[in-house]
Amino acid sequence: MGRYLRLLWAFARFGLAQEMAFRANFLAKLAVEALWLGILLAFYRTIFAKTAHVANWSETEYLFFVGCYFALEGLVETLFLSNCSEFSDLIRSGDLDFILLKPIDEQFLVSCRNLDWSTAPNALMGAAVMAVALHDLGWTPTLDNVARAGVFLIVFASGLGMAYAFLLMLTSTSVWFVRNQSLMELWWLFSSLMRYPREIFSYTWARPIGTFFTFVIPVMLVINVPARMMVKALDQLRDDLWIVGFMLVATVALLAFSRWFFRAALRRYRSASS
Repeated sequence: MGRYLRLLWAFARFGLAQEMAFRANFLAKLAVEALWLGILLAFYRTIFAKTAHVANWSETEYLFFVGCYFALEGLVETLFLSNCSEFSDLIRSGDLDFILLKPIDEQFLVSCRNLDWSTAPNALMGAAVMAVALHDLGWTPTLDNVARAGVFLIVFASGLGMAYAFLLMLTSTSVWFVRNQSLMELWWLFSSLMRYPREIFSYTWARPIGTFFTFVIPVMLVINVPARMMVKALDQLRDDLWIVGFMLVATVALLAFSRWFFRAALRRYRSASS
């Protein structure tokens, strides 16, 4: 583990040096991300100007939900997204051969070799939005709230693991399709679904959609469960404890399956020299 942490630290330093070589581009990307967060907040503020609740979420609770989404999406984009998006290029150019020859785990090197520092501040901006929401809710560090914060960190990390597993499985299909741009569009579909509470899909014709993306492809748990742990009343959470257990089990299963799927894809890979 120490070896991998040292490698990750080296990748982080190298990525930051690359970003600082083009500071204007780095600052422009930061401005775009901040603008995107501002648009999101303005959009939801406009909605709550017309109603007090959206699917049983108040405006302040939904503000925390948006902050949680922005923080987790920022971590995914910083750590994994650019690497996974470039995997098909490695296959087409044959550069994947050089990665497979290195004395390090292929999955780690493929998915973590570059860190996109321009999206790292998204996690901080998301955390700031969550802090503002908790302040507006009157959150205090009582014993119950500290315990809930601990559960929140666990399920937040679980959500990050789920998102990584989905992204890795979509990436692995490049071995068969070489150019998997259309399949990678599924990731943007998944990230869009993460942005909304699953309660929105609990009514009439939308119920099958909510059920499918909660229990079959559980992308709607990624943000929903961590956010609920922090902002919902305790009496509302008692009936939801089973979903926390389901999420943790699903995360382990998805990570194991994505690992198997990635290695199965590599066994199908034909190098540039073959």
